[in-house]
Amino acid sequence: MLYEKNNRREAEYLEPIFGTRDEDEMLPSYKLGEQSVEPRVAYQMIKDDLLDEGKSRLNLATFCQTYMEPEAVKLMSETLDRNAIDKSEYPRTAEIENRCVNIIADLWHGQENFIGTSTIGSSEACMLAGMAMKFSWRKRAAKLGVALEKRKPNLIISSGYQVCWEKFCVYWDIELREIPLTADCLSLDIEKAMAEVDEYTIGVVGILGITYTGQYDDIEKLDAKLTEYNKQTEHKVYIHVDAASGGLYAPFVEPDLKWDFQLENVISINASGHKYGLVYPGVGWVVWKNRSFLPEELIFKVSYLGGELPTMAINFSHSAAQLIGQYYNFVRFGFNGYQSIHKRTHDVAMYLAEKLKESHQFELINDGKQLPLVCYQLHPDEKRQWTLYDLSDRLLMKGWQVPTYPLPKSLDNQVIQRIVVRSDFGMNMAHDFIEDLKAAITELEQSHLVFHEKTERKNYGFTH
Repeated sequence: MLYEKNNRREAEYLEPIFGTRDEDEMLPSYKLGEQSVEPRVAYQMIKDDLLDEGKSRLNLATFCQTYMEPEAVKLMSETLDRNAIDKSEYPRTAEIENRCVNIIADLWHGQENFIGTSTIGSSEACMLAGMAMKFSWRKRAAKLGVALEKRKPNLIISSGYQVCWEKFCVYWDIELREIPLTADCLSLDIEKAMAEVDEYTIGVVGILGITYTGQYDDIEKLDAKLTEYNKQTEHKVYIHVDAASGGLYAPFVEPDLKWDFQLENVISINASGHKYGLVYPGVGWVVWKNRSFLPEELIFKVSYLGGELPTMAINFSHSAAQLIGQYYNFVRFGFNGYQSIHKRTHDVAMYLAEKLKESHQFELINDGKQLPLVCYQLHPDEKRQWTLYDLSDRLLMKGWQVPTYPLPKSLDNQVIQRIVVRSDFGMNMAHDFIEDLKAAITELEQSHLVFHEKTERKNYGFTH
């Protein structure tokens, strides 16, 4: 029996959600609907609209964290309304950001006169670091009589870079000098990089965790080469470390690895808090070894507790919830907690690598010994009638999102898969994944799929 309710307060509790008039209509897509919708109904309609999007914890493509503790979520939800850029209005939040910068600088062997800031993510952090390198180079070059108008300054990086570096070079008119990855060197080729250095080089970027393969550039070797170079010239060249993935992982798992401010020529480092800092997207961090490496014109003063606080962000208004979430993790886990979480994540990656090797279907490119990332290609087999793209599709039927993609330029005929192990991907889930992987391979082999070489297939699920 249809029951019309004149009292809308009563309707809010008695009318079934799926019996409302709103559930009989389409959600507004590209313009506002005319009428308001009850909160509970709007919530359910939008939640239903997201039903077929997949489960984030089964997304093995992304480095971004997909789980935080309920207490962290509660704290972050209670601080969503705080604007991180308003230092004077929210001085305690500004102090928490300052504490996080100090904690991170300490992990990276920062000197006394370091300076740093939070960012929306590593992309903004890279932009800031790149700007600092360009401005600093321009001052040095002008003093040395370099003809600034003659040609563009350049930045040297391996072709395994994240796209934010390409954006930086376009936005700030920099020549991007890519050092191609090769089958024999899936990280920065130091000798080739040094051959590209000249008086127009603003800096060299070393990557602590290449997005494609998870491998680390040999930053200690790069530093040694630049030390030799800088002794012979007034045109000094320094290193920025893009440690988006490894910056909050390596200090706990490989504390003896030299890649950070211990090295003479490393002047700035960025990291993603929302990767192995274990925070939901998006928060990043950038720290300069010394204030002298951050040109004054990039620092703006804001009022803070009756004094002034330096700020250098590109982005302005945004919620402080993520940086407060970062501080929660630092307080909650401490050094030993982070180390324990990352070591367990490392163990899961090694387990996956071993099981993939046992299948005799794959050739491992990275076995998870550094970043907890496993990537692999198919073992050559002329009889095989399926591809890694087919395997991705089959795994997706079970909910697993596993990216298949070609390597960057010069190796783009080589197609690989990548599994990123995050803190919420435990050994039980890894066991379930391997079982589903085995079942998927069996199904593909039994289905006798024919793959035509001329058919081009692309998977756009590969994200950073």
